[in-house]
Amino acid sequence: MIAASAVCDGNPIDILDPAMVHQGREIFRYDTFGNEQLWTETLVLHQVIESSVSPRTALSVGLKVDAEVLPPGILDSVDLDDPATTVALVGMNAVVGIQGLVEEIEGESRLTRLGITCALCHSDVDDSVAPGIGKRLDGWPNRDINPGLILSLSPALQDPDTQSVLTSWGPGKYDAYWNHDGLNNPAVIPPAYGLNGVHRTTFTGEGDIRYWNAYVAITQMGGQGNFRDDALGIDIRVEDDQVTPRLAALKAYQFSLDPPRPPRGSFDPVAAGRGKSIFEGAGRCVSCHTGTAFTDANSRLHDPSAVGTDPTLASRSTTGQYRTTPLRGAWQHPPYFHDGSAATFDEVVAHYDLYLGLGLTADQRADLVEYLKSL
Repeated sequence: MIAASAVCDGNPIDILDPAMVHQGREIFRYDTFGNEQLWTETLVLHQVIESSVSPRTALSVGLKVDAEVLPPGILDSVDLDDPATTVALVGMNAVVGIQGLVEEIEGESRLTRLGITCALCHSDVDDSVAPGIGKRLDGWPNRDINPGLILSLSPALQDPDTQSVLTSWGPGKYDAYWNHDGLNNPAVIPPAYGLNGVHRTTFTGEGDIRYWNAYVAITQMGGQGNFRDDALGIDIRVEDDQVTPRLAALKAYQFSLDPPRPPRGSFDPVAAGRGKSIFEGAGRCVSCHTGTAFTDANSRLHDPSAVGTDPTLASRSTTGQYRTTPLRGAWQHPPYFHDGSAATFDEVVAHYDLYLGLGLTADQRADLVEYLKSL
């Protein structure tokens, strides 16, 4: 269980039970919540993979391979252009975020069931073997994965209008409201690390991470669970709820994921020191990016006009507002803002300098960027 809370610099920090964290890791990495009924029976993507998705193709659309479960030297001895190799990788549980049942049928290995897990979009790998192949990095947003393109391969989604939407999203983006409101406005896939002590964990601040885990698991991943939100007009009920009993452990694991430290040599420490002063002074960043997590999300949300970013996502949510993004580990996940409209920290700083009329000099902006890289 999540046993207790402490207070650190004004931000409550949950103290985690190791047993629950371990249970949550297994859920995060391997639990489909029974969503095979969507990915297999409705979208029939198991057949698409089996017939036409080679490992090279899978890597090109952002799927990742967990090198730690691969037999030594296997990648040197298999055909990376053969879909049968992909089926074999799924069968050995090596494709991050994909759970599949591979059975021998008439002398052939056949992929007969397919489901997805949280790790599909919220884990990366360290590329230690090859690009897209390495050790898991749980909680890192997969900014290479192209969910829309993957979905567009389904025979059930070949309507031209649907295809136009799905193929427009691009890598690292997903629209979690489109299947409800019909609008097309994808957001970047967020990290799942650095959330301990942050009580509003989505871009639009609906609340505790359990809300969003349930929403995504049931309404997006196709998991079998109960979810109701009157503001969104959603009321899903099932007899066998495979989501709700897992939410506490899943939260515990996500809360255990610390943000990654910046790589050695990735920023100028002297300039970052000057940038810290800008952050706390002329840049006015600390007015919202407060506490150890660098966010005021526990106490308030902000109207889109306060930050000058596209208001569309906020207008589709239940809050109509945005939360302040936590900054620990932000060096790792460009592009920035909920819609990815800022490709770099330089663009983030330039946006606020102009929108808020800060009047920063070029040197001040550069120093502030170095500080952001250091967090």
